[in-house]
Amino acid sequence: MKTVLASIATATTLAAMPVAAADIIVVAHGQANDPFWSVVKNGVQKAGEHTGANVEFRSPETFDMVQMSQLIDAAVNQEPDGLVVSIPDADALGPSIQRAVDAGIPVISMNSGGDVARDLGALLHVGQSEYDAGKAAGEKLAEMGGSKGICVNQEVGNVSLDQRCAGFAEGFGNEVDVVPTMNDPTEVQSKVRAALESDPDVDTVLGLSAPLVGEPAVAAVKALGRDDVLIATFDLSAGFLQAVADGDAAFAIDQQQFLQGYLPVTFLALNAEYGLVPGGDVPSGPNLVTQDAAAQVIDLSAQGIR
Repeated sequence: MKTVLASIATATTLAAMPVAAADIIVVAHGQANDPFWSVVKNGVQKAGEHTGANVEFRSPETFDMVQMSQLIDAAVNQEPDGLVVSIPDADALGPSIQRAVDAGIPVISMNSGGDVARDLGALLHVGQSEYDAGKAAGEKLAEMGGSKGICVNQEVGNVSLDQRCAGFAEGFGNEVDVVPTMNDPTEVQSKVRAALESDPDVDTVLGLSAPLVGEPAVAAVKALGRDDVLIATFDLSAGFLQAVADGDAAFAIDQQQFLQGYLPVTFLALNAEYGLVPGGDVPSGPNLVTQDAAAQVIDLSAQGIR
């Protein structure tokens, strides 16, 4: 009897022991001054709180693929229970990601790289099809009367942003010029204004970031008194959503980047504890936020959730 009781006590003690928290590292390409990525990071941190996982978020100070590959290599050396990566340049980052896979580390990609993630060994991708999102935006802007457009790219060399502009050109069906800029709202405003002044036929502006391009584009158009210009942008900011609500901009394209941070961490934590993982990619967007819905989203955007 004592032996039986001792066995029961031991089993009970083992069952009561907490499962070790999963260690998950997130390596993203987002620049430090880009508000978009602060929302992704908020999703990562919230997933850590909800799952109990130990989560680290790392990114280069600028759009630097060499530094990002080094951050991935450093993460692999720590042997985490899971790795989340964005893949803006598969050629540059592929070897480092495959090192992780070869080391037996489960990898989920998010935000960019959905078209190459499986080939690199990732379990799945959480994000949106950037080309299809750009195409949807172009179709909507053409439907609203746009006839000649510019696509303002603040991060030239990021394949995902190039895909947005390419999709926009196809969906728009009219002439589109790409305007390259730096990650600087002041420069963006100046370049958008210059593009509109040099070619009065331009009546449509698509930005690839709400705070970095969308808001400066609205300011440039207002400064010129051009109430005939349609302005839309990828992603959200409280300021741009207010412009949509006020009728100064057409719409924002929401890829729900909070989910891009939250879901991969949650999936990897579940995988570490139970061996569970979704069987396919998870599309987080796109959703077009137009005037009728913009006001409802402003507060959540200001809180770093939308």
